Amino acid sequence: MRARIARLVLRISALLPLPVAHLIGTMTGWLMAVFPNRQRLISTINVQRCFPELDDHARRQRVRRSLIETGKTALEVGALWLWRKPRMLALVKQVSGEDALKAALAEGRGAIIAAPHLGAWEMVGLYCSAHYPMTSLYRPPRMAELDKMIRESRERAGATLVPTDASGVRALYKALGNGELIGILPDQIPNTGNGLFAPFFGNDAYTMVLLPRLVQKTGAAVFFTYAERLPRGRGFHLHFVKADAEIGDPDPLKAVAALNRGVEQCVRSLPEQYQWSYRRFYMRPGGQLFHYNKSDLPTT
Repeated sequence: MRARIARLVLRISALLPLPVAHLIGTMTGWLMAVFPNRQRLISTINVQRCFPELDDHARRQRVRRSLIETGKTALEVGALWLWRKPRMLALVKQVSGEDALKAALAEGRGAIIAAPHLGAWEMVGLYCSAHYPMTSLYRPPRMAELDKMIRESRERAGATLVPTDASGVRALYKALGNGELIGILPDQIPNTGNGLFAPFFGNDAYTMVLLPRLVQKTGAAVFFTYAERLPRGRGFHLHFVKADAEIGDPDPLKAVAALNRGVEQCVRSLPEQYQWSYRRFYMRPGGQLFHYNKSDLPTT
């Protein structure tokens, strides 16, 4: 039933112009900010942890704005996944830093698109795969009924999706060896044993070691990439930001620290459009888990 509702909402939202979809998303996000819910709880805790310098009013304002952007994320997916490819790609109104990406690809070692949960991250994969051969890791959704639809939507611009297992990692190495792009979500919590703790906004965050290992073994350049959502549904501004060379440091602790610094730099440029409702600090050092309970809310 939930999958049917999700598909219905997706198809209905695809009938809307992007400004209208974003307007409805704004209202949806506003409701999430007003009424108690899990998304608001997690966002509030994360914003408090990452921006302790904010007073109560500023913190509430940031949470409200981020939930509004979350609402826009949900309502724009119909356009990104179901609009005809030329119409969808026309939503990209500006691109910054792509010349550096082209120069890196010209060296023949491939490049890694590190796309954090910032702005319209679905657009990042669609734009890049429409312009370059691209292989991306893919983790099936919890609602298995949506798997086929999501996979086809993400692959329609030309991407190759591979599983988050050993075979998928081999496919990433092969793509880089062919001088192609690969796509990874750098702020997604890795499975136990596949990460290290590194600072993220001053907090220890369990961070993937896969991306630095790919850099060390292939010499591929890394570009933090995000699609900034423009005001009033005007479209998106795509940013390619070349990562610091330390992301490929042989010391894994230095490498994952550089990875998180790069993500943080992007987020600080556009904090309201980051998905603060993601449980980024769920895994804690020593095997502990942070469950994001009401008792963890700030007291001020």
